[in-house]
Amino acid sequence: MHKKIRQFRRGARKHRLSTKIFLKRLRRHPVVIPLITFLTLSVIGIGLFLLLNGGTPKFQPLTSYIVIVSHDHQQQTVPTHAATVGALLAKLRITLNHGDVVEPSTSTPITQDNFRINVYRAIPVEVIEGTQKTYTFSAASTPRAIVQQAGLVIYPADGVTATPVDNIVAQQTVAEQIVIDPATPVNLNVYGTPTVTRTHALTIGQLLSQNNIILGKNESVDPSVSTPITPNIQIYLIHSGTKISTVQQSIPEPVQTILDNSLTFGTTAIRQQGSPGTETLTYQENLQNGVVVGQTLLQTIIIQQPVPEIIAEGQAVQIPADKTAVMSEAGIAASDYPYVNYIISNESGWCPTKWQGEIGYCPGYFQALYSLSDGPGYGLGQATPADKMASFGSDWETNPVTQLRWATSYALARYGSWEAAYNFWQANGHW
Repeated sequence: MHKKIRQFRRGARKHRLSTKIFLKRLRRHPVVIPLITFLTLSVIGIGLFLLLNGGTPKFQPLTSYIVIVSHDHQQQTVPTHAATVGALLAKLRITLNHGDVVEPSTSTPITQDNFRINVYRAIPVEVIEGTQKTYTFSAASTPRAIVQQAGLVIYPADGVTATPVDNIVAQQTVAEQIVIDPATPVNLNVYGTPTVTRTHALTIGQLLSQNNIILGKNESVDPSVSTPITPNIQIYLIHSGTKISTVQQSIPEPVQTILDNSLTFGTTAIRQQGSPGTETLTYQENLQNGVVVGQTLLQTIIIQQPVPEIIAEGQAVQIPADKTAVMSEAGIAASDYPYVNYIISNESGWCPTKWQGEIGYCPGYFQALYSLSDGPGYGLGQATPADKMASFGSDWETNPVTQLRWATSYALARYGSWEAAYNFWQANGHW
């Protein structure tokens, strides 16, 4: 028995000696100490992160936006903190020359990832009006917009067409040609109310026909309908036998929308400035015992046609995968991703811990800066008050999925759909 104990002790001493020799050699190895230090710091860092963030990693928004800039036959993809299109172009040292066009405009805020900016360089343009020729540079997309950009006076009734340069020698120009066909100014007196209109009609009869003016049995025109139209001619519409009144009112400018895949979803660019028109309404006064008791509309004469405003609406959708993953987990349909991304980008910049008014950063954890029940907006959708989201999960203070579930409920209850919520945001700048 004693012999076995002595053998066990000798074996233990030998094992301890071997362990000491191994540890001594291990400590001398050049990789061991840095490796242990790295692992220790990593464990501490992860522990602190989990402690500060409530024990669970949180959705982290990007600290800058990715912007795709197309200019001068090239495309740049850059991360940026720039607040607007103009600020980014200045940082990139992209100079805008006379006549150049930027879409969207330089004042447009950059609030989305994969934001698209298009710079169109001006080309030489020759504007011809009769014998007068004006040379300019323009990148505008419609003939009327080119003339507007050149600063020339143009009336809604004037014809404006673009003429391609097919033969440089014969046409003696290398510029795109814009031809203005000016309308003739006419002084039209409508039943005692003077006004000025413009027309391409050749005779007074054609003018009446083009403006849908039908003369009744008690009405006449002076001069006669066969009289040729000359600049500033005086034309009188005359009504006899009853009392007449006229009212002049504005015709709202129409809006034409073009869907453009070269612009980011939610952004717009004005391709042509519009202007309202003018019309004159003529009424017959209905009298009873010398007192006006009613009116009957006799004529509606368009004095000036409205010019449509042409707006390009961006359709390009390129949402980062981390945001689509969060929207998917929140149960949002893929068809609604563009609307959700636009609203959340503009409301909070995809920061789930941001209070309304906090600009330029995203807090890494929830901060109770304001009252939860009557304070300002908070979270991805800027819920006001913040504790509106509490019924959607106890982690509403920091969890983007929970916050988006509340946002979906809010969008459906108030607007009926995410698309309708987006349309409201576009029109009002909030939701």
